[in-house]
Amino acid sequence: QVQLMESGGGLVQAGGSLRLSCVASIRVRSIGATSWYRQAPGKEREWVAGVSSGGRTTYADSVKGRFTISRDNVKNAVNLQMNSLRPEDTAVYYCNADIRTFSSNYLNYWGRGTQVTVSS
Repeated sequence: QVQLMESGGGLVQAGGSLRLSCVASIRVRSIGATSWYRQAPGKEREWVAGVSSGGRTTYADSVKGRFTISRDNVKNAVNLQMNSLRPEDTAVYYCNADIRTFSSNYLNYWGRGTQVTVSS
């Protein structure tokens, strides 16, 4: 069974950078549209950034110009480069992706999340 795994979270000072990565737990045929979401304590989960299967990227206004989502087709991964981090970026970050395995068509998956904490 496929699982999405996020990595790269941690504690960073305001103004710093982190790079999150999202990969499938097993070899898959392809990873389609992928998005990063985040959920801060006491708040609803919100969409952060997305990349289509064709590579088109979109961003929430709150992260535009600071975050960059990209595909690594060699590693079959989707990364989120986060620069100029702010305390309000503190949240658990989740990866969501449409994945096609060798035995099924595209299905949607969520990762378990990775904690990002930005100190002031």
